Amino acid sequence: SDSRIIRIPTNDNFWAMGDTGPCGPCSEIFYDHGDKIPGGPPGSPDADGDRYIEIWNLVFMQYEQVAGGERKPLPRPSIDTGMGLERITAVLQGKHDNYDIDLFRHLIEASADLTKTPADGAHAVSHRVIADHLRAVSFLIADGVMPSNEGRGYVLRRILRRAMRHAHMLGVHEPLLNRLVPTLIAEMGTAYPELVRAQPLVTETLKLEEGRFLKTLERGLKLLEEETAKLPAKAALPGSVAFKLYDTYGFPLDLTQDALRGQGREVETASFDTAMAKQREEARAAWSGSGDTATETVWFELREKVGATEFLGYESEGAEGKIAAIVADGKPVDAIKAGMDATIIVNQTPFYGESGGQAGDAGVLFSAAGAEFAVTDTQKKLGALFLHIGKLAKGALKVGDVVEMRVDHTRRSRIRANHSATHLLHAALQHRLGKHVTQKGSLVAAERLRFDISQPKPLSHEDVRAVEDEVNAAIRANKLQITRLMSPEDAVKQGAMALFGEKYGDEVRVVSMGGETADDEPLSVELCGGTHVRRTGDIGAFRIVSESALAAGIRRIEAVTGADAIDYDAQQQDLLSETAGVLKIAPADLPARVAQLADERRKLEREVSELKKKLALAGPGASAAAEDSAERTVAGIKLLARTLDGVAAKDLKGMADEFKAKIGSGVVALVAVADGKASLVVAVSPDLTARISAVDLVKAGSEALGGKGGGGRPDMAQAGGPDGAKANDALAAIEKALAEKVTA
Repeated sequence: SDSRIIRIPTNDNFWAMGDTGPCGPCSEIFYDHGDKIPGGPPGSPDADGDRYIEIWNLVFMQYEQVAGGERKPLPRPSIDTGMGLERITAVLQGKHDNYDIDLFRHLIEASADLTKTPADGAHAVSHRVIADHLRAVSFLIADGVMPSNEGRGYVLRRILRRAMRHAHMLGVHEPLLNRLVPTLIAEMGTAYPELVRAQPLVTETLKLEEGRFLKTLERGLKLLEEETAKLPAKAALPGSVAFKLYDTYGFPLDLTQDALRGQGREVETASFDTAMAKQREEARAAWSGSGDTATETVWFELREKVGATEFLGYESEGAEGKIAAIVADGKPVDAIKAGMDATIIVNQTPFYGESGGQAGDAGVLFSAAGAEFAVTDTQKKLGALFLHIGKLAKGALKVGDVVEMRVDHTRRSRIRANHSATHLLHAALQHRLGKHVTQKGSLVAAERLRFDISQPKPLSHEDVRAVEDEVNAAIRANKLQITRLMSPEDAVKQGAMALFGEKYGDEVRVVSMGGETADDEPLSVELCGGTHVRRTGDIGAFRIVSESALAAGIRRIEAVTGADAIDYDAQQQDLLSETAGVLKIAPADLPARVAQLADERRKLEREVSELKKKLALAGPGASAAAEDSAERTVAGIKLLARTLDGVAAKDLKGMADEFKAKIGSGVVALVAVADGKASLVVAVSPDLTARISAVDLVKAGSEALGGKGGGGRPDMAQAGGPDGAKANDALAAIEKALAEKVTA
């Protein structure tokens, strides 16, 4: 009736989303809980009472509030309706207190049961905080938000720690919230199945957060108690103490303020802000001295200004975000136009920034005005600043614009497959070769994966085949990929492999391939921050394309997956068929035929080598005069010095021995030239090695060839040089050195 409709011509009857944005008058719906509860209707002097409770609001979205106070009519006015679930439930269940409804009561009673404290009375507020905060954090975690020190994750952590403090006030000194998750799932899992799916992740995340924070909570509260004991009644806590609680014990400022509220105390926030600013300045100074180039300074400044980028890419390949900064030509700019290369930073992103060996994502950023920014790479700076690198294809973008972000799905899928295959490869290598195999580097790109391992010797063909077979068997098993959060210590205790080059914080992502049940042994368990397939079957196929030496004790494996693996096999089959066609045999006969051809070639090479040696030993025209022209006497010592054409360097020593046998006592110096370079051998008969060293003579010849040194024994030494045109100069140098040695 008209008597139940009240007009309130004040700002209390006007709704706005903030200082700017859509807004308009609203029609609020209240429920009268009866005259047994004090309070009057809205707009009356007794409106602050609890008799009339707002349960619904209809906002007539009529204006857009712009900066400066002006309101513009919206082109499409609408009505935005919002009902309070708990409040309407209280009406339907005949309750005046939201916390008495079944949505909360079962959680409160479970909290009371686990803490062995009454649900009502002095402990009621703590139980209510625990129940309310448990719901909030569980839905956040199920929605992909993880505890962190930035953005949404920091809000989650603060909510969690407030609930933990109230559990501590109830006398609980071990994790509590994780034990309440089954009650929450039983209460709300049917309506919200995402809670059921995320139950393991929610439980482990809460347990990890509580376990770590409880270790410092008591020490922090003890410090707070000691510091407040020094203060007069109601005096504010110095900001420096609040900052120490934050910096050392992880107490957010609002948690400290919450703990002091019962004492009627506040915190000197100005001195807290000063201490925070000082810490940032020290961090900047430390970073500036780390050796990074001056051009990198811009990222540190932007990190301080816009904060960390929230990464959404584990759960999604698309999202909306607000441009926080734009960098062009190494400097921050307010806007860019079509054709400009730039780097864009958004408040949140589904794009993975290159790290841990995984390549950064590519894709597109769109604006409602039609701008299109092609992202060719995504990098991550200073731990959590994601840089979208690319070119504005059309339109214009400015700081503050809202953009739709779409990751290149095909490319991301290939990267995911390669990354998950890397984990399976690591496990298979350890099974085949031993636990000494550890990762020494990796690259996970769209077209291939590269994996460097500690391994003292090459992998045999049988090793490669066995590893491939194991990985492909794991792919066919189609095991679920499971991600958990835990401390690095607990992760390693549970068998997770920590990867080379990764820096781990207080909590890590543990990626398991398989392990869905207690009886299901996981195929692989590793600490990893990358993106992965949902099931191993999504990898498709796996093939090792090369195995090679990278350094002493380090081997490099390159492989492909999915369609790339199938293409590789097809290419190999084509090569096999083509080769068999050239030899006019069946592909199955290739190994035997190739072995036969290789054996025939070795025989021919030996025959050719023997013929060349015979020709060289016989000399030009095989005449005695020609041989004599190469042989002379130097200071009473026979010297046979010759340049040999068409003789391989490996044959020189054998020929030197044969020449030495021919001349009896003396010195033999032979030079062979191939591809412009020269190889040199000097041999000295045994009766002369006490007076003449082949090493000294070969060094003299090597120097004339532009080489450095040489080595061997007094009776036989070899060397080389880059200038084969000076072969005769090398022989002349040897003759000169011999003369000097004999006459010295």
